[in-house]
Order: sequence, then C-alpha cells, then structure tokens
Amino acid sequence: MAAPSPAVDVGGDAPDDADDADGVAVECRDLVVRYGPLTAVDGLSLRARRGQVLALLGPNGAGKTSTVETLEGYRRASAGHVRVLGLDPATDHGALVGRMGVMLQRGGVYPVMAARRVLALFSRYYAEPEDPDALLELVGLRPVAATPWRRLSGGEQQRLSLALALVGRPDVVFLDEPTAGVDPEGRLAIRHVVGALRDRGVCVVLTTHELPEAERLADEVVIIARGRAVARGSVAELSASGDGGGIRFGAPAALDVTGLAARLDTPVETITEEHPGEYRVAGAPTAPRVAALVAWLAEQGLPLTDLRAGRQSLEDVYLRVTRELDDGAPGPGDGLREAVRRP
Repeated sequence: MAAPSPAVDVGGDAPDDADDADGVAVECRDLVVRYGPLTAVDGLSLRARRGQVLALLGPNGAGKTSTVETLEGYRRASAGHVRVLGLDPATDHGALVGRMGVMLQRGGVYPVMAARRVLALFSRYYAEPEDPDALLELVGLRPVAATPWRRLSGGEQQRLSLALALVGRPDVVFLDEPTAGVDPEGRLAIRHVVGALRDRGVCVVLTTHELPEAERLADEVVIIARGRAVARGSVAELSASGDGGGIRFGAPAALDVTGLAARLDTPVETITEEHPGEYRVAGAPTAPRVAALVAWLAEQGLPLTDLRAGRQSLEDVYLRVTRELDDGAPGPGDGLREAVRRP
C-alpha cells in the first residue's frame, strides 16, 4: 500500500496566534506529578509549538505517560505550570477536549463495531468533524471498512486509532506508540499523516520506544529518565553532541582491546564493549583511525560486521545518556546534559 495522499484537511483552522503570541501549543514548566510518596515527574519542563512534532522518549517508568496524561487534562499536576493552547488542561478541560486528538495505544473501541461505523459514531461528538470515509482512505483502511475492530490486525487497529484521534480536526494531537505493531506499509502511511499534520500547523506530541521512528518524525526530542529531562534538542543537535560519535563497530565478543588500543595509539579505556560484540572507540573518527581499525581486524583474521564513524544515531544518544544516569558515573553524556537547550 503506497502512502495515501491527504483526502482530508488533517487539522484544525490555520494557527491562531491569539492562543499564544509565540505559537506555543503545549508547555509545562517545573511539572511535578506524585502518586502518594512516589514522584513520577520531578520538575520537568518542555515546550512544543504549532506545526512541530515533539517526541518524548524514555525507559518504562520514566514519567512519560504521567506527563502526557497531565497535558491531556486527565491527571492533575502536583506542582508546576501546564498549558495547552493557552489553557489549563485540568480546569479548562471542557474547552480543550474538542481541540485535542488523543491516540491510545490500545483499547477505547467497541470490539464488535466496524471501522467505518466507529468513525461515524465518533464524528458525531464534534461540531465540524472530518468525513469518516476520507479518514479511512487517509490511513489506508478503506478495504477493511466493514471489518469489526476485534478482527483487524494490530497494525490496522493502530491506524484506526489514529483516524479516531483526527476525526475532530484537532489543533494538538497526542500519539502513544503510533507505529507499534504496524507493518512497513502502515508505517509509511502514519509518517505521511504526521507530516501532513505538521504542515497544517498542528502540534503533534508522540511517545514511542521505536527510536528510528522518532528520528524520522520528530522536530524536537526530549529524553526523560527518572521524571526529568536528561537531554533535549533536534535530532541533528543530539547527534552532533559529545565527541562526534567516535567509531562504532561490530566484531567477535571479548575482543583484545589492549592490542587494538596499541594499534590505534589510544588509551585502552577509550575502547568499550557496549554490548557483546558491539564496540565503541571514543574520540575523533578520523580516516586514519578508521583505516587502522579495519587493518587490525584483518590482521587478526576477525570479521567486521558493522562500522559507523561520526554521526551518532538517536538510539546511540539515548542509550548513552540513560546508561550514564543509571551508572551514576560521569561520562560523555554529562556534558550533553549540561549543554542541552532549555525550553
């Protein structure tokens, strides 16, 4: 299935700067969320503008869900300032609910109701809804429009959940794991829809564990751990952080790093085995260093299964900053955490 062209206007009216002079659609400052003695969100600040895709990343229990539920108005902040479209999502929930789209990862749909009928039902909750058939076309579900929810595949259910989040022409959309369980063609369709939302001036806030998807979709990324933002910035800014990414390569586990360090003329502690068979050489990834690495492996009769020099992926950055936080030891990520841009 090719990514469909937008047959519907996937968003509300053009941005109205009356909501916020700077075009800020979603903002929280020093947000705290507590559950009894447990602090789930601990002084988190973030901001997303109209026409921007913000990705919230973090391990399970980091505080992402509590943050998003507070932004959606389904949970009250214990402390801090929270605004969505210039309104308090808890006290002004009634005024906001028609302007927000919420995509749940699972549930929320009658299991025996067909896809078209579900969309038609939900469309009646809004004064100016999208056309259900056009939405089915947009997310690539027209062939299964008469199929009950419970008989749709997991990926088809995800795409229907996305369509339900768009049916009210929202100004802000919250997406929870939008590509989880979706096949490659479905992922293309979802990326296309998210891009169209951005182009229309809609603010999109997504949470995901699928870092390659976040890297493709997000304009801004906030990595959350232990209820706090440990890194933030665009994908390009995060990828350029630290020491330039060093050299990452794949080779047999338990490599003789002492011998490799001697060949590269670098301290042995600059070479780490991040996972069994996955190595990183810290420092500038110059051509002579890369050539010396490849030559040393060849001399040892060892296979090279992967080689990346320079730019880090979002996954590299994510794993680095979260591991350093878990270790509680200083490292390259500390500089990143000190230098991250503040909202």
